[in-house]
Amino acid sequence: MMQRFTAKRSLQNVSASLLRRCISSTSQTASVKDTDEFLARLPPFDYTPPPYSGPSADEVLNKRKEFLSPSMPLLFRKPLNIVDGKMQYLFDESGRRYLDAFAGIAVVNCGHCHPDVVEPVINQIKRLQHPTVMYLNHAIADFSEALASKLPGDLKVVFFTNSGTEANELALMMAKLYTGCQDIVSIRNGYHGNAAGTMGATGHSLWKFNVVQTGTHHALNPDPYRGVFGSDGEKYARDVQDLIQYGTTGHIAGFICEAIQGVGGIVELAPGYMSAAYDIVKKAGGLFIADEVQSGFARTGNFWGFEAHNVVPDIVTMAKGIGNGFPLGAVVTTPEIAGVLTRRCYFNTFGGNAVATTAGLAVLNVIEKEKLQENASMVGSYLKGKLSQLKEKHEIIGDVRGRGLMLGVELVSDRKLKTPATAETLHIMDQMKELGVLVGKGGYFGNVFRITPPLCFTKEDADYLVDAMDYSISKM
Repeated sequence: MMQRFTAKRSLQNVSASLLRRCISSTSQTASVKDTDEFLARLPPFDYTPPPYSGPSADEVLNKRKEFLSPSMPLLFRKPLNIVDGKMQYLFDESGRRYLDAFAGIAVVNCGHCHPDVVEPVINQIKRLQHPTVMYLNHAIADFSEALASKLPGDLKVVFFTNSGTEANELALMMAKLYTGCQDIVSIRNGYHGNAAGTMGATGHSLWKFNVVQTGTHHALNPDPYRGVFGSDGEKYARDVQDLIQYGTTGHIAGFICEAIQGVGGIVELAPGYMSAAYDIVKKAGGLFIADEVQSGFARTGNFWGFEAHNVVPDIVTMAKGIGNGFPLGAVVTTPEIAGVLTRRCYFNTFGGNAVATTAGLAVLNVIEKEKLQENASMVGSYLKGKLSQLKEKHEIIGDVRGRGLMLGVELVSDRKLKTPATAETLHIMDQMKELGVLVGKGGYFGNVFRITPPLCFTKEDADYLVDAMDYSISKM
C-alpha cells in the first residue's frame, strides 16, 4: 500500500514540476482583457439573481475551517462562494454567472431551482413535512408507483433511503440474506459508498479507511483505455469466474457494479462485459446489483445505465439525480427478494420523507415533460464529438469517453505511456473557472474531467465549454 502511494506522489511531483516549467515560459492565467472578451461569449440567459448580502467567501471559508470536517475538499485554489442557481447556471456572491458542467456531482439533473420541482416541494412542506412512513400518506405511495414504472420486469418494490451509500448498503445486505452467502464481487476502481459494506465493495484505495473490510472480491476493471484487455469485455469477465472459482465456495451473494464508473473517472465498461458477468454471477447463485447512483435518471441518454448492456438486474440502487438535490435514495427489487426484510424489523426514519418523495415525483415529471432523456442523448453526443475533435488538437487529451451527459476527458503528459497529467488537470480546471465554466475531476490520479451537467444543457452551452477548455489548454 505504501509503495502505491509513494508511486502516486512521485507521479504527481513530476507532473507538477513539468507544469511549473510550462507556466514559467507562458502566462499562468489569461489576461483580464482576454478573459473579459471570452466571458462575453457566454450564452445569454434570462435571469439575474437578487443581490446577496450574506457572509463573504473569506468569512465562509474561515467558519468552514473552524467548524466543519477537514476531510471536506474544495475544488479550486480560490474557492467559490456559490449563493444562487438557476437551471444550468450558478452564481457567486458578486452575481457572476458560471456554466455548471458538474451539477453538484451528477445530482441536479433537472436544473438548479427548477420551478416545477420547487413549487410542489413548497406546497408539500407547507402542508406536511414529516408524518413518518408508519402513517399512510400519498407522497411516498405516488412516487414509488411512478418509480417502479420506470424499471423492467418484476422490479417493483421500493425501499427509500437518504443517500447512495445507504441504498448500496441495503442492497448488499439483502443479497446476503436472500442467498445465504456472504461473498460479494465488485470491480476495481468502482465506488459504492463510505460505510462498512460499501467501503469494502469500493475498489479504490483513496476512499478506503483502515477498518475491517471482509467478504468482497475485486475483479479486474474492464477499462477500455487503461485495462489489460483493452475493449474485450468477455476476457475481463473471465476474472469474475476465476474469483468465484478460486476465492469463494463457488456460490456468492452478489455482484455490484456501475454501468459507468463515476468517481473512478467516467469509465465505461468494455463492450460485452456486463452481460458476460451477469451470466457468470447467475450461475453462481448470486444477485446482480446495478449501482445507478450516478448514471440513473436519464443522464446517459438511457433512463438507466444498465439498459445499454441488455441485462435486467435483480436489484437497482439509485440516489443523486433522483431528487434534484434533495437527500433521497432508493433500492428497487422484486417482491421475492424484498421479502427477506420481513425476517426482522427494517426501518429508515427519513427514508420516504413526504417532502423528499414529492421532489422525486416532480423530477420524473420534469424529465418526461421536457424530454430531458432525449436532450441528454442528443446534446451529449454532440458534446462528445466536439471533445473528440479537441483531442485531435491537443496531445494532453488522452481519452474522451462516456455516454449522454456523463462524459470524461482524461489528461496525460505522455499519450504512449498514459502518464497522468494531474497537476495540469488542476491548472486547467482553475483556468476554465475563470472563464465561467465549472467541471469536476475524478479518477485514481485526479486527471479526468468529469462533465456531468444538468440535463437541460444546450448545444450552445456545449460549444462554450469546449471553447473554454480549448482556450485554457492552449494557454498552457
